[in-house]
Amino acid sequence: MKIFSIVSSVLVVLWYLPATALAESQYTALLNSFEFRNLGPFRAGSWVPAIAVPEQPVKEHLRTFYVAARTGGLWKTTNNGTTFEPMTDVQGIMSIGAVAVAPSNADIVWLGGGDASNTRSAYYGEGVFRSMDGAKTWQHMGLKDTQHIARIVIHPSNPQIVYVAALGHLYTPNEERGVFKTTDGGQTWKKVLYVGPNVGAVDLVIDPRNPDTLFAATNDYQRFPWTFRDGGPGSGIYKTTDAGAHWYKLAGGLPGQSFGGHVGGR
Repeated sequence: MKIFSIVSSVLVVLWYLPATALAESQYTALLNSFEFRNLGPFRAGSWVPAIAVPEQPVKEHLRTFYVAARTGGLWKTTNNGTTFEPMTDVQGIMSIGAVAVAPSNADIVWLGGGDASNTRSAYYGEGVFRSMDGAKTWQHMGLKDTQHIARIVIHPSNPQIVYVAALGHLYTPNEERGVFKTTDGGQTWKKVLYVGPNVGAVDLVIDPRNPDTLFAATNDYQRFPWTFRDGGPGSGIYKTTDAGAHWYKLAGGLPGQSFGGHVGGR
């Protein structure tokens, strides 16, 4: 996972460099001369489930971004990944599945607790957390019983609207799973996509040009002390075009039988 962390950081920096700062023909030369090194976090925390990047840099040519570690908390860099600072040690938030920055306000950062890999060593989390000051302080915003959050999506222009994709309990059925939505910055939540007590939402994306359109991936999956069920009829890809009010399951080329697939190691 160290390689993933390094390559992800490099791609983030290159993607957000101003177009005038680096001609397209220079990308190859830059990558060929780049000396790869581990930017951190290291060892147990180097399994990186999510990276979040603000829309605009705080300073010209100095990119801020966040790196969420599976069991190592949240880390922040303000100098393109040269150094990192831990942002959740005081709060005790260690196991993380998702991180997101509001596109319209870089000070608003959301965290989803719980390792979302579905492995037998996946530590559960405490729900969702929100920071209004660039990850300096945090407030718990609910959804504690989701335990494992895989993705957080923030509306491109209204930071009060947030969607959360939750896997739910790892070893037992529960109803606090699927896709949740808030329109008041996390004060209240509505479950907008729920397939069943053993089906969690494992991924979620929003169309930034038409934010009423979202796609969610669900995983029908359950662990037992002696084995695990690696998929089922509840797995699929769902689409909404009315901001989560109604969803329909996509077909047309996708597997028609029960499917799923394991995420991470066993």
